[in-house]
Amino acid sequence: MEALASLAGMAGAAFAAATLLPAQSEAVFVGLLAAKSVAPLALFLTASLANAAGSVLNWWLGRLVARRGVEALPARLRPDPARLGQAQGWFARFGWRSLLFAWLPVAGDPLTFVAGTLHYPLPRFALLVLLGKAGRYAALWAGWASLG
Repeated sequence: MEALASLAGMAGAAFAAATLLPAQSEAVFVGLLAAKSVAPLALFLTASLANAAGSVLNWWLGRLVARRGVEALPARLRPDPARLGQAQGWFARFGWRSLLFAWLPVAGDPLTFVAGTLHYPLPRFALLVLLGKAGRYAALWAGWASLG
């Protein structure tokens, strides 16, 4: 039961961290690795998939805004204009490759939103974002393992 609660907590933290809301999941991930309450592979898969799912929500919100305008979003979910402009610049400059960096703090979440506004195909989007986000959690896992 403890493992299930740990995975649910990780999923919630990872999902929230990928949305436009300010949140972080790295400390939860490393903390659960250190607590050894759940198998590291299960934790890695849960974090990666939930974080990518949060980005899919951003993509969907971007599609909504492309159709109805930013006013369609609740005020709390409206992206910061400066961050959004930075993400648009990255996407314009690097295209699909920029989605591999959706895990980056500050620019990553608006980048996934921008991909939705530009109608980037969901299957490719999900794959690229999942690869980038899984890479981040893999690096955290490897770093933690090297310390132990």
